[in-house]
Amino acid sequence: MKVLFATSEVWPLIKTGGLGDVSYSLPHALQEKNLDVRLVLPAYRDVLNKLDSFKTLGWLSINLGGSNRDVRILEATHEQFKMPIWLVDAQHLFDREGNPYSHSNGYDWPDNAERFTLFSQAVAALSLDKLDQGWKADVVHCNDWQTGLVAAFLDHEPERPRRVFTIHNLAYSGSFSKDEYDRLRLPSAWWSMEGVEFYGNLSMLKAGIVYSDAVTTVSPTYAKEICTAEFGYGLEGVLSSRSYKLTGILNGIDTNVWNPSTDTLIPFNFTAQRRNPGKQKNKKALLESYGVTAEKEQLDAPLLGLVSRLVEQKGIDMVLEAIPTILDETTARIVIIGTGHAYIEAQLKQLNQKYPDRVLVTIGYDEEKAHLLEAGCDIFLMPSRFEPCGLNQMYSLSYGTLPIVNRTGGLADTVVDADEANDEESSFKPNGFVLEAPNTAALIKTIQRALSLYENKKSWQQLQRNAMTQDFSWEKSADAYIEIYNN
Repeated sequence: MKVLFATSEVWPLIKTGGLGDVSYSLPHALQEKNLDVRLVLPAYRDVLNKLDSFKTLGWLSINLGGSNRDVRILEATHEQFKMPIWLVDAQHLFDREGNPYSHSNGYDWPDNAERFTLFSQAVAALSLDKLDQGWKADVVHCNDWQTGLVAAFLDHEPERPRRVFTIHNLAYSGSFSKDEYDRLRLPSAWWSMEGVEFYGNLSMLKAGIVYSDAVTTVSPTYAKEICTAEFGYGLEGVLSSRSYKLTGILNGIDTNVWNPSTDTLIPFNFTAQRRNPGKQKNKKALLESYGVTAEKEQLDAPLLGLVSRLVEQKGIDMVLEAIPTILDETTARIVIIGTGHAYIEAQLKQLNQKYPDRVLVTIGYDEEKAHLLEAGCDIFLMPSRFEPCGLNQMYSLSYGTLPIVNRTGGLADTVVDADEANDEESSFKPNGFVLEAPNTAALIKTIQRALSLYENKKSWQQLQRNAMTQDFSWEKSADAYIEIYNN
């Protein structure tokens, strides 16, 4: 089976969030199951700078806005990829500084509609072998709004591939004005309530939902949530009416990268059977990296961690409100790594200045330190208000760092509260702590409950064993996607 996997980002070439991780891990999991996979993404400047080599595969003529654009298609190789990487090279759209969607100053690129419309047209053409490479896709698997128009561009093709569209986060819909739609001269037949029109604007995400043959999202619980007004962002009616083609498939994690027994980014490896002294040594290294003395007293005290975008969705405001109480009533320390809203970053810096040896902060993202945090902390905070799947709770579970989460999306599908009885029908045993409600009072109560159990070493170690011996690999998820491809 030939699968063209279309994405706007992929680790380690370019990444802004979980989409980048999934876009690396899932294609490789599919490749390992003997599918013939090609990965396609835009030829951003940062991507070209990281590639080992590339060659020109051919040229496509893309009609956009009433004029033809010659777009070069590159085929690239990289030592960490086991499949060819195809790049849509339109320099005036992708050869620029900043991340895939916004300027380094933070504002969205004003031509994002044009950028990802052209990219979607190119993906559709490549899936049909318009370059005459002798490789025509059986399935084109598109991801999030940046590829939402691919399915629409293929809709009139009589021998099109099966169109699969994955929603990673419904909060980002790729919404653009009707003036932009007209300027790009997109088909008038698309503009209806049953097409791409969404409250008077173009929604690229809606296009992916409407025109694809199958729609997936990244956890079973999130698939149910997005069909409700609370989580549907106005698209709940569209999704509910198409629930027959909507499936929630839990993301996996790359167990070659996130594995405490082989992780090359942590100083001391360890396993579920032999967690100590490895985990304790990593705790010491983590504390000392922030200049904290790490003698027995400091190592015995609980260490909480958080790696996140610093935005309200992630519940970071609840964490900030909870920190003074936790510091006042317990001996715990907290390590926070993240970047996001400036005012949240400022609050974290203030807390660090007030409690320099107890609130340890890294503004920005540091991959090595993130691995060390997962390996060295006792508890991971992830009280997200909504979380389509979440990866950090699975990283944490794999490293025996018990997560505290809100009961939503993929968090609900992977974290079972310590106070819940073993459910034989559940995939997981008790392995963490779940909030009663997404608010600060519930977070403080849950942290205190976790810290109380931390004092009971036998019970704590059993939870760690439960967490670390569960399977978070892509094996089952890849099989579920292959079933979707075959239907």
